[in-house]
Amino acid sequence: MTSTFLTPTGVDAVILDYNGVLGLQPTPDQWQHLARTADWPDQDLAGFQSAFWNVREAYDAGQLSDLAYWAKVLGAHPGPRLLRQLRAADTAMWTTTDDRVLAVLERAHRSGLPLFLLSNAPLHLSDVLDATDWCRRLMTRAFYSARLLTVKPDPAAYQQVLAATGVRDPRRVLFVDDRADNCHAAAALGLRTLHHTGRIADLEAALLHTPG
Repeated sequence: MTSTFLTPTGVDAVILDYNGVLGLQPTPDQWQHLARTADWPDQDLAGFQSAFWNVREAYDAGQLSDLAYWAKVLGAHPGPRLLRQLRAADTAMWTTTDDRVLAVLERAHRSGLPLFLLSNAPLHLSDVLDATDWCRRLMTRAFYSARLLTVKPDPAAYQQVLAATGVRDPRRVLFVDDRADNCHAAAALGLRTLHHTGRIADLEAALLHTPG
């Protein structure tokens, strides 16, 4: 399939990261709640975050189950009840969205611009995001690392989503991410990129601006 949708911005489709773009970063209180759920010492939040991130890429890539991931973080297998609590607290940290970004995407969606989600996320979080109202309404399709079995900035992640857009020329696809390394990888494949730093005006200009 080829795209025939042409916008004044010269973009035929947009591929969006979730966390740091649509999703807000976890608050200190949320991190503390997760650490306490894990029975981690209160004075060592940095140590908990280090353990959390050390094996997160493998979890996001679908290489670890929920149980295997948390066993590596904690250094011991959690029981079924604790595992459910950890997964719930972890998932809750990543599901608060930026209303300003969603407002821009609503306008882009109404204009007919196809929107695609590409997120590094484990399977359970992927299912939760898929079920949200904004994902169902705004996204043409949503892609997650745990289902793709690879994480950004691996070129294979971008290539699978780019193929799904149906746009032959990657220069007419915009990739939006809050991480510079992910943007660099997309640019190496020929995509336009926007390194999202929280400036809504930049997002509006990229998706909605009509040159005068």
